[in-house]
Amino acid sequence: MTDQIADQTGGCMCGAVRFRTAGAPTRIINCHCEDCRRHTGAPAATLAVYGAEQVSFSGTDRKAYKSSPGTERAFCPECGTSITFETDLRGYGRVCAIHISTFDDADAMVPTHHSYYADRISWFDMVDDLPRYERLVVDGELMCHGPAKSDAAGA
Repeated sequence: MTDQIADQTGGCMCGAVRFRTAGAPTRIINCHCEDCRRHTGAPAATLAVYGAEQVSFSGTDRKAYKSSPGTERAFCPECGTSITFETDLRGYGRVCAIHISTFDDADAMVPTHHSYYADRISWFDMVDDLPRYERLVVDGELMCHGPAKSDAAGA
């Protein structure tokens, strides 16, 4: 599904931090973990996952917060835009997951999975038929396809 996405650009709200990707992301996930929610201030974060070597940055240096051992969450020091989640992913090496809202063509970044679905805010769900994993897509157990409740989009 992500094969058609190649060589994208993007940046923060004020334009001080810019990035360029080479090739397609390995996946595009809706992450429901508490750390992603706190980093973005949103009920879920949607991230395009790349190998770290696929992403280059220009402009102002990003500021990074070490949220756990080996993991950094980077943002623009000027405007505060959350830009990346970077970590060493078991079996995949260093990854750089970019918040899709920072891409110049965010419409091209269509999610393929949900991760940490078990940790989602109970009143929040997305109406789609994507697979939902208990934890990380790469080693998590598939919980279901589609919303947890049939009335998730209701009143």
